[in-house]
Amino acid sequence: MTNERVTIMDIPFLNISKLDLFNQVIYPNLHKNEKKYMVTANPEIVMLAKENADFKNIVKQADYIVPDGTGIVIASKIIGEPIVERLPGFDIMTQLIGYAEENELSCYFLGASQSINQKFITRIKELHPHLLIAGNYHGFFDLDDEKVVQAVRKANPDLVFVALGSPRQETWITKHYHKFNKGFFMGVGGSFDVIAGEVKRAPELWIKLNLEWLYRLVKQPFRWRRILKVFEFMLRVITRRF
Repeated sequence: MTNERVTIMDIPFLNISKLDLFNQVIYPNLHKNEKKYMVTANPEIVMLAKENADFKNIVKQADYIVPDGTGIVIASKIIGEPIVERLPGFDIMTQLIGYAEENELSCYFLGASQSINQKFITRIKELHPHLLIAGNYHGFFDLDDEKVVQAVRKANPDLVFVALGSPRQETWITKHYHKFNKGFFMGVGGSFDVIAGEVKRAPELWIKLNLEWLYRLVKQPFRWRRILKVFEFMLRVITRRF
């Protein structure tokens, strides 16, 4: 394992393979009951951090920031510090759920609408019938709502997946992180929607060709403003306007 980090626009990315990330970082943390916070950052998150100092501070409080986005990997090569591989948040979440089931670790699922959250839980139970689900709650609440925090605390989960979208999910985690004694916290964006069947993930070929972003744009044209941020990110990297 390498502890090397590659800094892109002042965001320090962990430069590690997926295999080492799990076997030498996450799994040992879980078995030691160590509280950790991970951000899976794509170009949109990096650009938001560049434009918002408060959000940058929130992201940089994470124990681990991993490259979720082809643009991050490409940028690392452009600046001459190549990152080993892309680490998609969706893949990390699904592998951790499987690992939790095998090792009797409990999960809490926070986020999405109430209907999607319930569909997600139903589907997860089908996929992982022996998974210990500590609890779940929809994402339509105020970030300062202590009832939600206490509900998660009382459940005492080993892993907490927060699907509120950026920057809400990272803000919620950092705002309340100190109130927990344990737990692996991770923002997972729209992952609940995908597993619930509400949003279709890109076909494997598109993913392998690093065109998942294009597939999302074709299927969800309203995302065009977010895609523009990706192009701005790449332009800044190429021209070194960090």
